Amino acid sequence: MPDSQQQYDEAMFAFSQGDYAAAIARLQGLVAQDPNNFDAQLALGMACFRLGDYARAILEGHKAEKLKPHEQLVHTNLSLFYMKAGDKKLAEHHGLQARIAGWRTEGKESEPPPPSDPELQVAKPKLAPVSLPGKFPDMPWKKKT
Repeated sequence: MPDSQQQYDEAMFAFSQGDYAAAIARLQGLVAQDPNNFDAQLALGMACFRLGDYARAILEGHKAEKLKPHEQLVHTNLSLFYMKAGDKKLAEHHGLQARIAGWRTEGKESEPPPPSDPELQVAKPKLAPVSLPGKFPDMPWKKKT
């Protein structure tokens, strides 16, 4: 039996080929094995959406929301799902939640931590000290008094 990453990859391949029914079947299996698999849950909602099953897409989207309530992509997807389902008010609500989630994470996508081995760290240039003259030069555009 393939591991969960391989199953997820197969589901995403089926999704990328437009075989949403096969993707849904594989993703359902993943979610049944591990109900906390956020990526599979999120993809399951999108696969249902692509098949036109907006009610189920919304249901699966809310399951993903329970796993990560402040995830921007969850609310972006729910906004899309609700808009297609005809519920503009909830679509706008989740659109706003997506913006707020984006603001929360803004600037937090910092560089990965440096490797523990100092020999593998990126070399940092050494800056030469800057010396300024004791007195700044005259400013020729100013009138002398």
